[in-house]
Amino acid sequence: MSQPKVQRAWQRMLSGRRLDLLDPSPLDVELSDLAHGLARVARWNGQTRGNHAFSVAQHSLLVTDIVERLKPDAPVALRLAALLHDGPEYVIGDMISPFKAVVGGTYKLVEKRLQEAIHLRFGLPAALPTDWTRCIKRADTIAAWHEAITLAGFSEKEAGQTFARPRGFDPTGLDLTPLPVADVECAFLERVRLLEQAVGSADVSAPAASGKNLR
Repeated sequence: MSQPKVQRAWQRMLSGRRLDLLDPSPLDVELSDLAHGLARVARWNGQTRGNHAFSVAQHSLLVTDIVERLKPDAPVALRLAALLHDGPEYVIGDMISPFKAVVGGTYKLVEKRLQEAIHLRFGLPAALPTDWTRCIKRADTIAAWHEAITLAGFSEKEAGQTFARPRGFDPTGLDLTPLPVADVECAFLERVRLLEQAVGSADVSAPAASGKNLR
């Protein structure tokens, strides 16, 4: 009697790694794969203005810049966590929020496991402190608002019905010009390496996921 065919649940990366989607290991998370993938995944399903797609890697850099504005004294580890907040999308793509809601729990579970593996690979706690998560979420929402009205064709009224309107944040100087893939990949790589090095040399490690004040 023939055995049932086993479904493949791993992704072969350009580095040669095989990343198991159901049980991802931090050892299989390579920075080169991460940067390469995120620089090629388009935000908003590619429905943005400009000569280039606005990639998840560029969005991640934007969110990190916003975190640094919101909290100038943010720990280096929080800045690195912000940069990696959409890390799983280098494997599973950027699924728009309405479709995530349709797919439901299975997608969220795979995303959660990948995010934890990425955190551990870069020396962060698997589950981030509540304050960190809250700060990154606010920065992500601010970024989404400005991307929506600047790049994705939303009016401010329409964006206000979909996203929380940013309050108390000055967007002056934020650059949302979509950049070429190679430029974004290099910028993302450099930023991760700088922050990872700083996290590794820090005297005090990242706090446990207790939700206590960051300072």
